[in-house]
Amino acid sequence: MPVNLSIKGVPDDLAERLRARAERHHRSLQGELMAIVEQAALAESGGAAHAGTTVAPHGSLRQGWKTIEELMAERRQRPLTATPGLPLAVDIVRADRDSR
Repeated sequence: MPVNLSIKGVPDDLAERLRARAERHHRSLQGELMAIVEQAALAESGGAAHAGTTVAPHGSLRQGWKTIEELMAERRQRPLTATPGLPLAVDIVRADRDSR
């Protein structure tokens, strides 16, 4: 069961620096704090904090998702064709429009 943690009495300047760091990493303050805690636990244990956790080149943790750069690189390698057996988006929109 997840545990809620809180830190009381955080100085304003430290809180502002944490908010700025979260913004630089495109995360909420809560997400940034979780990443910092996970990174500390990973460093302390000398291994993965839990399965599926990896350290990204810039030092932040990733939990099973990919960076936008990785996704775009994968997309560029695939041809721009429809998936066999699945309708095109335009066909779905047309069918929905025509059903009214």
